[in-house]
Amino acid sequence: MCCWPLLLLWGLLPRVAAGVSGRTYPHRTLLDSEGKYWLDWSQRGSQIAFRLQVRTAGYVGFGFSPTGAMASADIVVGGVAHGRPYLQDYFTNANRELKKDTQQDYRLEYAMENSTHTIIEFTRELHTCDINDKSITDSTVRVIWAYHHEDAGEAGPKYHDSNRGTTSLRLLNPEKTSVLSAALQYFDLVNQDVPIPNKDTTYWCQMFKIPVFQEKHHVIKVEPVIQRGHESLVHHILLYQCSSNFNDSVLESGHECYHPNMPDAFLTCETVIFAWAIGGEGFSYPPHVGLSLGTPLDPHYVLLEVHYDNPTYEEGLIDNSGLRLFYTMDIRKYDAGVIEAGLWVSLFHTIPPGMPEFQSEGHCTLECLEEALEAEKPSGIHVFAVLLHAHLAGRGIRLRHFRKGKEMKLLAYDDDFDFNFQEFQYLKEEQTILPGDNLITECRYNTKDRAEMTWGGLSTRSEMCLSYLLYYPRINLTRCASIPDIMEQLQFIGVKEIYRPVTTWPFIIKSPKQYKNLSFMDAMNKFKWTKKEGLSFNKLVLSLPVNVRCSKTDNAEWSKVHHSNVTKRDCSSRFCSTAQKCLKLTRLYKSKWKLRASIMSQKIIQLSSS
Repeated sequence: MCCWPLLLLWGLLPRVAAGVSGRTYPHRTLLDSEGKYWLDWSQRGSQIAFRLQVRTAGYVGFGFSPTGAMASADIVVGGVAHGRPYLQDYFTNANRELKKDTQQDYRLEYAMENSTHTIIEFTRELHTCDINDKSITDSTVRVIWAYHHEDAGEAGPKYHDSNRGTTSLRLLNPEKTSVLSAALQYFDLVNQDVPIPNKDTTYWCQMFKIPVFQEKHHVIKVEPVIQRGHESLVHHILLYQCSSNFNDSVLESGHECYHPNMPDAFLTCETVIFAWAIGGEGFSYPPHVGLSLGTPLDPHYVLLEVHYDNPTYEEGLIDNSGLRLFYTMDIRKYDAGVIEAGLWVSLFHTIPPGMPEFQSEGHCTLECLEEALEAEKPSGIHVFAVLLHAHLAGRGIRLRHFRKGKEMKLLAYDDDFDFNFQEFQYLKEEQTILPGDNLITECRYNTKDRAEMTWGGLSTRSEMCLSYLLYYPRINLTRCASIPDIMEQLQFIGVKEIYRPVTTWPFIIKSPKQYKNLSFMDAMNKFKWTKKEGLSFNKLVLSLPVNVRCSKTDNAEWSKVHHSNVTKRDCSSRFCSTAQKCLKLTRLYKSKWKLRASIMSQKIIQLSSS
């Protein structure tokens, strides 16, 4: 329900004290690189409260933007001029013109200025019902900030020059309630002097041996260790559990991941036990959950996979980044596990060019969850955090949860996804996944500025659509993902036949004539894509049969249904307006697909030859 406009009148302002306000703010972050602009905030019911502490005696500006730029932004400007506090609600149009908002929705609570700093505290509703304001939700918020050495005058604030910036935050992420001891022990899994090639994307893998524990311990916090100056180079880090049947010779040196000459030992590292992505901070497990170390089921060897993003092809880069794991002998009640769900990383994940919106879906099927949970934990598992992951074309991700055909509460969502800000979202309330439930990772992309197809793959210019679910108690399920059938995608552009047996990758088209001897990738790029064709293709892809992985820790597949079709009704897409219009999807299980999904994007020939 919309609210009445809030008119901020000087005569109704609360009295402004000259000392400390006394209000508490559980969240705090530095917005600039020089330590001049600090932001504190707190959700208070239907409102959110902010505290700005800025090294200036002039005005401070703060706001929200759809892109991180000044266009179409929601802005508040405040300060203390001649001992009198002020706070004004502004907005900008598409041409970045600053205008005073007729509906003043920011309420000043406190202001102070001394010779060096200005402090302002204010509140606003999460949803103001003002078309010039941005609603604050669980999604990523692109915060913009600025300041000036002079106060704002009657004509408004002066131009801030270079005293400005943007930062992506998740303002409504629940508070981390656990307090950790400063004396916690830790160990580092950090690369040593890795030479970064002068190419846009590098995946570097290094195996480590976990310290030997004589009894069970729990990891209760994980922090990224990013080399100073490499904050934009290190895009994400995955930590995998490997086979225990090795000696320490596997630790001798790292190697580029997914390379034909990489060590065979890397192929045994299938189970994701932690994930971090750019923009994220340290992660603390809930008080009743920890990552188990020291038992026969726990990792003895792990693989650290670091994705380096070097779009400018800079030469001579040497990196020493990784993870820091804090642990304790104070054992918690449950062991944590991680499930990777979504779209199997593969070239068969296709997105046409020139599309303002295109949707992809990855399915964690009820058949997979039913079999794994019935065998391991019939009472279900409890999800407490989720990391949503896509690349540069990603605009929004949702992790949907179904039970007996009925959609449950969203497990996680980010409708304003920012490639440069990806971290685990703590769930406000833990959600239980039962045998027979199914999950859909739904990703929304924008390829308006692209002239060629976008493919699923490892590069940041390629795409992914993944959800990493942190849950307890740990079960023997590491991956639950799908990929749509490729041959029906090719039939859409008119492909009739491919050369068989398949001996090259990407495989080659045999007919019709206009695609003869082209790879399927070249054929898809040759097709004349229009927005209309792209929409039709999107509807097709969301209705296609999907190939499913349901993987155990040892790389084996859970499914006992090999090469057989299992059909069900699944309201899986935005093209299903009601439950009665749900699409039919076919689940085709293939037990031979046991390589890691990202390897399969390079080695999926057997799919096309089967």
